[in-house]
Amino acid sequence: MTDQDTLQRFLFDGTDIRGEISSLVTSYQTIVAQQKYPDAVATLFGEFLVAATLLSATLKFPGIVTIQATGTGPLKTIMAECTQGNKLRGIVRGDLEAAAKGRSLKDLLGNATLAITIEPEGGERYQGIVPLDAGNLSKCLEFYFNQSEQLATQIKLSSDLKTASGVLVQQMPSRQSREKIDADWQHVSALMDTLKPGEQLGLSHSEQLFRLFHEDGVRLFEPQHLNFFCSCSRQRTEQALVSLGATEIRGIVEEQGKVSITCEFCEEQYEFDTQHVEEMFNPDKPTLH
Repeated sequence: MTDQDTLQRFLFDGTDIRGEISSLVTSYQTIVAQQKYPDAVATLFGEFLVAATLLSATLKFPGIVTIQATGTGPLKTIMAECTQGNKLRGIVRGDLEAAAKGRSLKDLLGNATLAITIEPEGGERYQGIVPLDAGNLSKCLEFYFNQSEQLATQIKLSSDLKTASGVLVQQMPSRQSREKIDADWQHVSALMDTLKPGEQLGLSHSEQLFRLFHEDGVRLFEPQHLNFFCSCSRQRTEQALVSLGATEIRGIVEEQGKVSITCEFCEEQYEFDTQHVEEMFNPDKPTLH
C-alpha cells in the first residue's frame, strides 16, 4: 500500500459514473491509539473513518460530513467526521470490554440507527437517518444513498488494525439513454463485487482500479491528503462551560479547586481555576493582578 492517508477521485470515460477511493494508515492509527480500542472495535471504527472520507468527497461545498451509529449494544455510539478539506476525527463510546467479544455489527451495536449529517459552512444542517440492519456498514450507506439521495451507489469498505480502505462508485444524473445508463451501471457494479478485502488493504489505488476496471477507461485524479485534526480549543471549551451556567461551574471550582476538561477526541486537557471562571462569567469586570 503506497497511498497512505489519501483520497482520490476517478471517472469512467463515456459514462456519467464517478468514483472515490481512499486509504488511511497514519491518521487511522493515531485516532485509534488515543483510546486503545479492542481489535473488533478498532476494525469497525476504521470502516466508519474511511467511509466519512468517501462521503466528504461527495460534497459540492465547504462543510463537514458526520457518520454516527447509535445502538443498544455494548457500543452506544460510533462517530466519524471529515471536512471537505480532508480533516478527520472520530470517537467510540460504550462498554469496550464487553464489545471486545463481539464479532458482527449486531454484536457490537445491537439494534442501531445510522445518521449521516451534512453541515455546510454557513448553511443549514441536514441529516438523514436509516436503520443499521443490513449486516455491514457498506450496505447501510448504499441504502442511505438510494433512499435519501436517490443515486445508485456502491461502496466497499475494509479495515484491519493498520489500514482502512474504501471505494465508492456512484451513478450521476445523466442525459444518456436509460438503456446505456443501466448497462454501464450493471457492468461497473458487477466488477466492484469482485474486489476482495485483501486487495483493498494491500494494493495501491492505481493497482486496485487497474485490477477492477483496466478495460473501462478510468481516469484517476491527483491525491488529496487526509490527516487527523481535532477542532477543540480553549475558547470552544469555555463556551461549553458557560452554557452549563455559573452556579454549576462555580460549585465545581469550590469543591475541586479548578475545572478540568479533557477532549475525548485528542485527549488535550484544559484547566480553569477560580480567576479563569470569574473572567468567563464576568468578562467586562476588570481583574487585579
